[in-house]
Amino acid sequence: MKRMSTRARMDMIRDKGKVSRVENGHLKRKERAARDARMAELIGKGAFPYTPAVMSWVSTKLGKPSTQVSEAEVKGLVAAK
Repeated sequence: MKRMSTRARMDMIRDKGKVSRVENGHLKRKERAARDARMAELIGKGAFPYTPAVMSWVSTKLGKPSTQVSEAEVKGLVAAK
């Protein structure tokens, strides 16, 4: 068996990585949509302050620390979805 050149190996890795990112991107898009729906449902059922998982999601969506998030902002976020 002949040794593969470094350049050929790196080209192969780069090409496979490109395909993998596209495939994983589609899966992640579906997972994010499912998570958004699940969190909105939990917010509708629960009361402020929410569980750490929900507050983390809200914090990410609003772009501010969860300690600075008010109940009105959370309700507005869910209403906007």
